[in-house]
Amino acid sequence: MASLCARAARQSCLRLLSPSAFRATPRLLCTAAQQKSPGAGSEEENGAQKPEPPAAEKALTEEKAQLEEQVKELTDKYKRALADTENIRQRSQKMIDEAKLYGIQGFCKDLLEVADILEKATQSVPKEEVSSENPHLKNLYDGLVMTEVQIQKVFSKHGLVKLDPAGQKFDPYEHEALFHAPVEGKEPGTVALVTKVGYKLHGRTLRPALVGVVKAP
Repeated sequence: MASLCARAARQSCLRLLSPSAFRATPRLLCTAAQQKSPGAGSEEENGAQKPEPPAAEKALTEEKAQLEEQVKELTDKYKRALADTENIRQRSQKMIDEAKLYGIQGFCKDLLEVADILEKATQSVPKEEVSSENPHLKNLYDGLVMTEVQIQKVFSKHGLVKLDPAGQKFDPYEHEALFHAPVEGKEPGTVALVTKVGYKLHGRTLRPALVGVVKAP
């Protein structure tokens, strides 16, 4: 009887340790995993939902946006101020340069009268009288000519240029027409006679030349 009981227990142990018993175990595990899977999916879905930001974080975001807008506005004002300053600097520099160039304008106008007198003095002397037979007149005439030449050199040194437009096309910016008259052999619109020369200071007309203009017959 005891031997029968021992044999039955041995057979039961052999069944439990057989490969078929182990093959059934994964099926049970898969079944258990499938039963747990719905719950795990719902937990993942719940975790995927982001919580709403707190009120403090929202306030900081709004404050950041306001500060960025203020920085943008101040940057724009700064650039405009820089542009205005540069424009003022350029205008001031232009005024300084013009003052350097044309600051002697009034002084030059006064000297032009002296140059006109010297020119008229030399033109009024008869050329046939200027000879070695009349040394006093010759010396006086030569002195006047030398003075006139020297004053024109000084004028040129400071940018003052004489305008003697005889035979040139009439230019209303440089010439002032005193009369119009037909002149044979000359093109209408040209300067026929210069009664008083003009002057330009650094390209700007200081005094227009007084002229007579040819007109069509």
